[in-house]
Amino acid sequence: MKKVRKIEVTQKDAIRKLRVAAYCRVSTKYESQKSSIELQKEYYESYIKAQPNWLFAGVYVDYGSRVRIDKRTEFQKMIQKAVNGGIDCIITKSISRFSGNTVDMLQTIRLLKEKGVTVWFEKENIRSTDENIELVITIHTMLAQEEIRNMSENIQWGFKRRFEQGVTLNNYKYFYGYDVIGGELIVNEKQAEVVRNIFDWYLHGMSLGQIKQRLEENQVKTASGKSVWSKSVIQEMLCNEKYMGDCMLQKYFTEDYLSGKKAKNTGQKDRYYVHDSHQGIILKGKFLDVTCEMNRRKSMTVNEDGKMVKKNRKYNPQNILGNILECEDCGATYRRRTERGKVVYRCATRIEKGREACKESPTIEEEWIKTEIGKKVCGGEYDEEVVRKKVDRVLVGRDGELKILFG
Repeated sequence: MKKVRKIEVTQKDAIRKLRVAAYCRVSTKYESQKSSIELQKEYYESYIKAQPNWLFAGVYVDYGSRVRIDKRTEFQKMIQKAVNGGIDCIITKSISRFSGNTVDMLQTIRLLKEKGVTVWFEKENIRSTDENIELVITIHTMLAQEEIRNMSENIQWGFKRRFEQGVTLNNYKYFYGYDVIGGELIVNEKQAEVVRNIFDWYLHGMSLGQIKQRLEENQVKTASGKSVWSKSVIQEMLCNEKYMGDCMLQKYFTEDYLSGKKAKNTGQKDRYYVHDSHQGIILKGKFLDVTCEMNRRKSMTVNEDGKMVKKNRKYNPQNILGNILECEDCGATYRRRTERGKVVYRCATRIEKGREACKESPTIEEEWIKTEIGKKVCGGEYDEEVVRKKVDRVLVGRDGELKILFG
C-alpha cells in the first residue's frame, strides 16, 4: 500500500519576499530634470519598502539617449544583477523609459523572462508576464520610435536653420588654443603660442613625428592635460580651419537616429562655411601655406639619394589597398598578387627590379592587412568605405608593421 507523507510549508518558504528594483531615465542632466529624478528615486524607494512582501533592490538611474541601452551604464548594471539572480522584479515608469527600440526591448524582456524576472511598466499597467506581451511591446515601441524619428527630424531642421544663419555650435569639452566660454571660442594665449609654433615648425620642414617629439621634450601638455601627444591630433590641428578664425558647419551628421551613429559628411548633406566666425590664432595666409605643404608632401617620397622626388603611382578605384600601401624603405606602392593560392601584397620595386633593389620589404597577406587595418581604423572588422574616407597612406615597415597615416 502506498504511503504518502505531507511536507508542510515552512514559514521561511511561505513568506519569501521579492527583490524589487526600479529604473528611471531622463535624456539630459538639466537641473529641472535632476530634481525630477530625485523625486522619482524617493518615490520608488518609499513605495518598494512599504510593500510587506518586497525587498528593496535599488533604484537605477541613467541620463542620456532614449534608445541606446548599450550606452546606459546603470541599465546594464541592473540587467546583469537580475540575470545573476539578485533581482526578481523591475518597476519602470513606462515602456519608452525602458527602451525606445523594438529589437532591444524584446531581447531584454526575453532574457529576463528566461531568468524568471518580471518587468512592470507602470504607465501602461502591464507586466512582462502578461499574455501577448510581445505584441503590446512591439506596438508601443514602434510608436516610440516614430516619436524619436519626428524629434530627430525637428532637431536636424533646427540645426540647419542655425547653420544657414552662420550660428556655430561650440560645445567642445576641450579645444586646444581656445577656452570655450558660453559657447564662444576665446583665445587661450598660452596655448595659442604652442599652436603658432606647431604651424611654424611644420612650414620649416619638421615632420609630425618631430613636432610630437619637440612638444613632449618641452613638456607641453595636451588639451586634456596628457604628456603624450598623438601625431593624428597634430595633423588634425594643422587641417582645422578654426585656427584661422573660420568654421565649417556640419562636418558630421547623424546617420541613424535609432543608434545615434554619426558619419563624416563627404557630400551627403549640405555644409556651411562661416568666414571670420571667431578670433583666429593663425593668419589665413600661413594656414593656406600649411595646406599646400601638406599636399606637396603627400605627393613626394624620398629616393635612394635621400632627395624628395614626386611619387609615381596609379590610382585603382577597384583596389583601395593598392592605392594606400607604400613601402617605407623605397616609397614604392605595394601590388596585389596571388601566390600559392593566397592573395598577397609586395613592393613594386622588388617586383620590377628584383629583391636586391629593395631587400628589406616584406611580402604580406591581404587578410592579415585587412585584419590589422580593421582593428586600428574601423574599430574591429575591416570596412573598405571607412578606410577610403579616413586613410591617406599605410607605410609597410621592414618588420611588416603597418604605420597608418590619416587623411
